[in-house]
Amino acid sequence: MSDTWLITGATSGFGRLVADRALDRGAHVIAVGRRTDQLEKLAVGGRVTPVTLDITTPGAQDTLRAAIDAAGGLDVLINNAGYGLFGAVEQIGDAEARAIFDTNVLANLAVLRAALPALRASAGRIVQVSSLIGQFAFASSGLYSASKAAVELLSEALAAEVAPAGVRVTIVEPGTFATEFATSVRVVAPDEVYAPTVGRFLTDFAQLPASAFGDPADVAKAIMTVVNAPEPPLRLAVGADAVAGIRASLQSRLAELDQWAAA
Repeated sequence: MSDTWLITGATSGFGRLVADRALDRGAHVIAVGRRTDQLEKLAVGGRVTPVTLDITTPGAQDTLRAAIDAAGGLDVLINNAGYGLFGAVEQIGDAEARAIFDTNVLANLAVLRAALPALRASAGRIVQVSSLIGQFAFASSGLYSASKAAVELLSEALAAEVAPAGVRVTIVEPGTFATEFATSVRVVAPDEVYAPTVGRFLTDFAQLPASAFGDPADVAKAIMTVVNAPEPPLRLAVGADAVAGIRASLQSRLAELDQWAAA
């Protein structure tokens, strides 16, 4: 393989695992992350263009476009960078709300704008990393779920817009996996008003055993599979909890739609 990949959030988690697999297959990887030391470790094996970058900064799009141009084009984009935020909708302040959308949505868009001209030229592939809770929400996930739902819907529209150019888009929806996500997530502790709902979920989640967290290599494998598939799906849930949770949400919505269709 002589393809060029651009991977955001390439220093850890799903991004690092996919970068390793792409390099093993002979790809050139434009690895984007905020930690220079981790990018340097990734670059030791060669065929890596390390780009130390906070993708929320105003010049990020130009920086990424320059890296793509220097690489001679782009075949695969793994739009993976993001973080989690949990807390009661009412009690998450403006700064936190703006920050999660700046990173998970607006920076995602900046990466797409930088990459799309080259991807149209190569009839390339785009993987948008979402979450099982990009499809539904529960107490405490409101702002994070909203940011991932935004990614899901803009990706659905994008898929229709770029299909005539041969570009394929897949939204990957992981469940709960053992990555650094759990240690980097931001939590706004609820007060007594939301202790029975938000507080209960946060307590229960903190007590999950290690066995509840899947192997992140499964997500990396799924991403590699859809990148290489002749006709990849628009959405791919990864993990038993993701499949079960999304199915239950869709069934509930259909039942409600049917119940109230004649209202």
